[in-house]
Amino acid sequence: MLGQALSASLIRDGFSILRLVRQTPQSPDQIQWNPNMRDGALDQARLEGLFAAIHLSGANVAARRWTASYKREIAASRIQTTSALAQVLARLHQPPQVFTSASAVGFYGDRGDEVLDESSPAGSGFFPELCHAWEEAAQPARDAGVRVIHPRFGVVLGPKGGALDRLRTLFSLGLGGNLGNGRQWMSWVAEDDAVAAVLYAVQNSAITGPFNVTAPNPVTNADFTRQLAGLLHRPAFMTAPAFALRIAFGEMADEALLASTRALPHALTSAGFVFRHPTLHSALESILHA
Repeated sequence: MLGQALSASLIRDGFSILRLVRQTPQSPDQIQWNPNMRDGALDQARLEGLFAAIHLSGANVAARRWTASYKREIAASRIQTTSALAQVLARLHQPPQVFTSASAVGFYGDRGDEVLDESSPAGSGFFPELCHAWEEAAQPARDAGVRVIHPRFGVVLGPKGGALDRLRTLFSLGLGGNLGNGRQWMSWVAEDDAVAAVLYAVQNSAITGPFNVTAPNPVTNADFTRQLAGLLHRPAFMTAPAFALRIAFGEMADEALLASTRALPHALTSAGFVFRHPTLHSALESILHA
């Protein structure tokens, strides 16, 4: 979802882009790669002299229950692909000026009401350990002198795909409600702000390392539920108890659905970035009425 929105924005702004694809290329702007191989089996000559490389891939963490095998797939789809691409970039004669390698606010883990920014340490658990290793996998590019940035994404809200698309259907049917007690903090960001933030960081050499891609006003799950239901003019009484979520989703319930992460975009705002949708009401109203 985010990669498609980012590509569309770059093209509208007049940039030429090359896409790494797993299937046989269907157009001149596509380059085939196999992220399961150490170097990605890439035609490296076509990557010489690029301004930026942007890497957002990763298996959907909410696609299914976190079995041991699926956790390995989630990790490999992030860590292995980042490592392979970083090593390729490091070997280029003219590497890109900047390498954007995605991460997530899952880095901080379940932190209750604690206010978090990029200086906050990693939490504990599968998600934080995954995000830490994911960011570390870009080290070969850093060692080669490439500016490496890590957008730590919150929950991206957009009109097509992603969390809001699924929630909108449930809430429209009157099946929306709090997850657990609803007191857990949700760090969210509108899709257009997420795209703008990444492009701002790519072009701003003062930004290095991790930066939170989250709106400056996180909300609790209960507040999110109330605002979404209100804008859809639907009731939201179907609370999902924590124990039921744990039965249904296992480990993912505690680390994703019930975890409380109150992350603020300090690095972005300090660098002068201005959010188009700083409040949830503004974001939801724009998306739902588009």
